[in-house]
Amino acid sequence: MWSRLANPHLFMGFSRYAIPLFYVVGVPVALWALYQGLWVVPKDEMQGGDIMRGMFIHVASAWLCLGLYTGLAVSSFVWFIWRHEVADVAARAIAPVGAVVTALCLLTGAIWGRPTWGEWWLWDDPRLMSTLALLFQYIGYMALRAALDTRQKAARAGAIMGMLGIILVFIVKYSVEFWSSIHQGASVTITEAPAMATVYLVPLLVGFIGQALIIGAIVMTVMRAEIYEQRSAAIMARKLGTM
Repeated sequence: MWSRLANPHLFMGFSRYAIPLFYVVGVPVALWALYQGLWVVPKDEMQGGDIMRGMFIHVASAWLCLGLYTGLAVSSFVWFIWRHEVADVAARAIAPVGAVVTALCLLTGAIWGRPTWGEWWLWDDPRLMSTLALLFQYIGYMALRAALDTRQKAARAGAIMGMLGIILVFIVKYSVEFWSSIHQGASVTITEAPAMATVYLVPLLVGFIGQALIIGAIVMTVMRAEIYEQRSAAIMARKLGTM
């Protein structure tokens, strides 16, 4: 399936139906989870009272910013090895979306951290600083591509930077384990039972799925716009060549 989607025409056909489907499923699922998290579940005084309800946005955005960069790095690798054009389009589309999601993660974390930690920001905290570095990585990736004069140069330089940046994903993920941090450890892991009560866990996971579907639809929409732009440029170049 993935090799078939490397063909721009097949991707356009797939995304034409996938995008509305992702929105139709993702929006109500995300809204239900947000309603549960913001108004239904009980507040937790240990986590700042009502302010902890921001967790249902903050945690999902934290997972998504790492997942999006992983997608960017994998797409960069696929383009670098096999020169699949859709992979480069995917990496380019993910970057601005990932930057916005990472900024949302930092903003909601600061809002939650103020009443629980007593500070909006801690410059010596490894989780906060590594997440900030990830935001700069997204921005740097976009700036590098914009600075180069040909698409081929931009794709090659972007792919190298995108692949190297995967190191930041591991640093962000394991920063609270490698170094002393005021940030709490993971409440949900694959190898251990969740440290979070079910009343919070269910809307959190459901909300993440809904938000992931919405983000996936947005990324595919940006990809389609990029492919249309490339097609328009190619048509214009052919017309100019025949004049």
